[in-house]
Amino acid sequence: MTYWIGALVVLAAALGAALSGMNEYFFYAAFVVLQFVVLATAWNILGGYAGYVNFGTAAFFAIGAYTAVVLFKWLGAPLAVQIVAAALVSGLLGFGVGMLTLRLRGIFFAIATVAVIFIMETMMVNWRYVGGATGLQLLRPDVIAPFDSYTRMLFAVMALLAVIAVSVARYVQTSWIGRGLRAIRDSEEAAECSGVPTLKLKLFACTVSGALMGAAGAPMPMYLSFIEPASSFNLSYSVSALAMPMIGGTAHWLGPIIGALLLGSIQQIVTVTISNEINVLVVGVLLVLFVVLAPDGVIGLFKRWTRYFK
Repeated sequence: MTYWIGALVVLAAALGAALSGMNEYFFYAAFVVLQFVVLATAWNILGGYAGYVNFGTAAFFAIGAYTAVVLFKWLGAPLAVQIVAAALVSGLLGFGVGMLTLRLRGIFFAIATVAVIFIMETMMVNWRYVGGATGLQLLRPDVIAPFDSYTRMLFAVMALLAVIAVSVARYVQTSWIGRGLRAIRDSEEAAECSGVPTLKLKLFACTVSGALMGAAGAPMPMYLSFIEPASSFNLSYSVSALAMPMIGGTAHWLGPIIGALLLGSIQQIVTVTISNEINVLVVGVLLVLFVVLAPDGVIGLFKRWTRYFK
């Protein structure tokens, strides 16, 4: 009950901020940070709970964005329809990728997910309907009341997606599905011997993770008013989605949120004060520091300090 009250408070605060007179740049930056929350949470369902490291985040994210573009250009579909369709298409992609790759383990699975990025990017580069390699300029539709700018509306939409993604991750963690995924992470052979439906659970995690990543990518074309393959399939999405749960802690649904808020905020500050090119360096330095000094992330560090002071 406490969680749902907190979720409603977060949504109310996001809506209130979107309707306030705050500086427009806040919503540009906050949209990206909330997008990181969705991506990190989605990655953690498969990578954190089940222990299958997925480097293909950029593929699911970009396919969600391109699905939204196709629907907008073809049918003039509203944003809500774009997001639902992007989640369905990316979820199907996740299911397909899972069927082909989830029998692999460790580094072999990780390499296979990287290959998905290049396959999907090649398809979009050669698809002239969505602009091919040069990309496509988009004209935003009229903003929906009560918002007075499209950026503010997208911020509120991404806040809702973040709450949905975290709610799904929390349910998965606390249900029998989460227990099964943790058993797979600890020892897949032992889980199979204990009767855990390992392949079904991995397929479920891969599908749900892909669907949430696609939903996160759907508003991106309207946020930028432009889409092109090189930036949409950028590997930095995959690296960031992996780094944030590891920084926050992969064992709990709160970990990706902490990591995304911390890393996303730092990146936005660095972008404004120094250069956007430094962001990858920031991710790398923080990831190395946490892997060495706090392998269980911020949550693990907090638990260690709590035990120490007790």
